[in-house]
Amino acid sequence: MDSQMLRFTLDKLDKLGYLKTCKKKVDKDFELGAVLRYFENEVPIVFNNIKNYDIDLVGGIYGSRKIFNNLMDVNEEDRIYKFMDAIGNPKPYKEIKNGPIKQNILTKNIDINKLFPIPISHEKDSSNFITAGMLIIKDPDTKDIHMAVRRFQINDKDNISALVSGASPHLNNIIKKAEAKNEKLECAVVLGYDAEFLIASQISSSKYGLDKYEVYSALKNEPLEVVKCSSVDILVPAFCEIVIEGHLNPNKKVKEGPFGELMGYYGEIANHPTIDIKAVMHRDNPIFQHAFPSREEHLSNGLIREVEIYSALKNIVDVLDVNVTVGGGCRLHAIVKINKRNEGDGKSAILTALGSSKDLKHVVIVDKDVDIYNYKDVEFAIASRVQATKDVVIVPNALGSPLEASHVHKGLSDKMGIDATKPLDNELFNRAIIPGYESINIDDYF
Repeated sequence: MDSQMLRFTLDKLDKLGYLKTCKKKVDKDFELGAVLRYFENEVPIVFNNIKNYDIDLVGGIYGSRKIFNNLMDVNEEDRIYKFMDAIGNPKPYKEIKNGPIKQNILTKNIDINKLFPIPISHEKDSSNFITAGMLIIKDPDTKDIHMAVRRFQINDKDNISALVSGASPHLNNIIKKAEAKNEKLECAVVLGYDAEFLIASQISSSKYGLDKYEVYSALKNEPLEVVKCSSVDILVPAFCEIVIEGHLNPNKKVKEGPFGELMGYYGEIANHPTIDIKAVMHRDNPIFQHAFPSREEHLSNGLIREVEIYSALKNIVDVLDVNVTVGGGCRLHAIVKINKRNEGDGKSAILTALGSSKDLKHVVIVDKDVDIYNYKDVEFAIASRVQATKDVVIVPNALGSPLEASHVHKGLSDKMGIDATKPLDNELFNRAIIPGYESINIDDYF
């Protein structure tokens, strides 16, 4: 359907006034990333004049919470419920015989770096990296589909490597079974997708056991239309921009990294499996999708983490909303808004939130009168409602995130929770209110 994938998204962004176009000639290495970084990777930009390439590149599409909500037609009040409903009520997808992605099929003389403007982002990055690629792998035994955003290091003209971290138990299990049999795995890398596809990819396969194509169909409220790849037995979105087909070699690994990733640090260098490229499919005049490292896919991952923290809390306290913050890498920090009913609710929320994910390092619990998306308001609550000896909870030497530098350095993480809720029935903590403030239109006054 024309309402699916990247081109529909770009049209919508343009109509909403979010899309910028960079017409100045830019180098894909460093310069392009510098432009995206200038806007903190929150502004969607089409680059239509890339040095040595005749195709467009788009970046920064899914780096803003506000834009994400607009693309998915949700707001802060209802987004968690929509995501929970899609997880609880997936809908079938639809296989079709042909689609725009099959307009061009390349099987010979493939040179991935010449085909597409694959950037180098940071000074010490080991190579060019595809950063927005959606890896699709079918489990040969169960036929279940694994789908997740991965980074792909370019090793040669027709060989790339896929980052497979320890935080991906389902994918690791598939790869280990193939390693034991010394078998290759058919795979595809998809580029040019929409916000719903990205959100669906972030749902844990091991936790929910869902078909992510069906979750997409529920989020979109229409069947995802898919076609079979040209050289491997894998279904991919019919309206995406680019599909790289190949075989993942579990027993053939190469050194991957360094690469600038979470929180702006370089990640560890490690050996990861390679992919031999067998074919490339793309639409006419394909648009190459780029995600400046560790922002767009992490924001979407944070949105799903908010659902999981909310779900963990809802039977413990009257939870109203959760913000897994961008400043905390969309996984290390959370701000939780509750309707406090008992004096122990703040501490209970801290313990539950920290226990819901090993990655969560610091959590702040606030009252319903605090805007958890306004960091000045959160700081106000910490400044005026917290006494450290009574309201700060510290859990030493816990399991932390393998992507967080201080955890990697020490092997363990201290966890901290701040109860920034006010005491019940104490008028000293009531905020001064201007009647009618929320309803004024400031433009009427100037």
